[in-house]
Amino acid sequence: MIKHLKKGQPIDSKQKQNQSVRDIVENILAHVETEGDAAIREYSEKFDNWTPESFKLSEDEIKACYTQLDEQLINDIKWAQSQVRNFAQIQRDSMKDVEVETLPGVTLGHKHIAMDSVGCYVPGGKYPLLASAHMSVLTAKVAGVKRVIAMAPPFNGKPSPEIVVAMDMAGADEIYCLGGVQAVAAMAIGTQTIAPVDMIVGPGNAFVAEAKRQLFGRVGIDLFAGPTETLVIADDSVDGELCAADLLGQAEHGPTSPAILLTNSEQLAKDTIAEVQRQLTILPTADIAGVAWEDHGEVIVCDTYEEMLQVANDLAFEHVQVMTSNTDYFKENMQNFGALFLGPQTNVSYGDKCIGTNHTLPTGKAARYTGGLWVGKFIKTCTFQQVTEQASVVVGEYCSRLCAAEGFAGHKEQADIRVRRYRK
Repeated sequence: MIKHLKKGQPIDSKQKQNQSVRDIVENILAHVETEGDAAIREYSEKFDNWTPESFKLSEDEIKACYTQLDEQLINDIKWAQSQVRNFAQIQRDSMKDVEVETLPGVTLGHKHIAMDSVGCYVPGGKYPLLASAHMSVLTAKVAGVKRVIAMAPPFNGKPSPEIVVAMDMAGADEIYCLGGVQAVAAMAIGTQTIAPVDMIVGPGNAFVAEAKRQLFGRVGIDLFAGPTETLVIADDSVDGELCAADLLGQAEHGPTSPAILLTNSEQLAKDTIAEVQRQLTILPTADIAGVAWEDHGEVIVCDTYEEMLQVANDLAFEHVQVMTSNTDYFKENMQNFGALFLGPQTNVSYGDKCIGTNHTLPTGKAARYTGGLWVGKFIKTCTFQQVTEQASVVVGEYCSRLCAAEGFAGHKEQADIRVRRYRK
């Protein structure tokens, strides 16, 4: 039996807000389309109180950011980026070009081709999320993207030195201090001073996500990212303190971030609820995490692993932390998730910040049909074919008859002319 000890807020209240977000974003994009740099400057002043002489940072401005960080933090960024780079390279090396003779005289294949240009959005208005620079800029560079531009909003009235250093160390070709919808618009649409890109990647708030949604098709995107989601699957092999820490650690992303405990132990469920309340009295970000837990936190109790698996796959959450006596059961049987974190020794924060896997992951049940950002997202897999004269006759005769069945006379002639010319 599946029962809820705590339920989250119904989704209905979110729909009205979404319509408002859509309208605001649509107006901003239209304004940037017609006014370019002037619109960018107007919105940056309005939303971020930020109007520098140039939004693009100079080499001197980038170097100045390094001097604002201590050596330990710079070394920590280097270490994190080495983990991300290493795993991205392993992923890239797994992608092989193909060229094979499928019939006598018929050669088919595909090539992996990196995109020419990518725009990476790094959130930083509330927290300086420097890790997002590793996940987007660095991964694009490992994929072989020639031009990678990166944008982040001002933090405390100036470019965030942590984010700028992370962007620069990751290999960004152009760095801008520009945030929100105006940043996404500048990258996708272009302005008088900013050349547009072929793809936009990176997380952001509801407005950034909606901008990517409206621009999809004009440019590529990584995925539609909503509020951070975390699911903790646990049994009595762990305790409520650990479960609560993992729930609140992700709930602090924002007041609409759902955090769910899924367990087959009612005692663990009750202990975790009590422990969440205790930790909220000492957590520095409790003002955000507490709202997220109150409005969107859930505790679900099942009888069996099978029921827990069913609920987890139905939820299709972004982050799934598995802390059970048999983690392999969920590793082998989970189908819908952004990333798995297996065992109490690991946690979502490792994936978010430095362990090497990418933290840009599907939300809102998108894990049913897509994985997260990885090196392959920046690469087009393009096919080719090459045929000898003799093979063209063989293929052409089949193709001619199939074209006739569909009524495509022009297609049929493309085949027939080759059959006539190459038949011995």
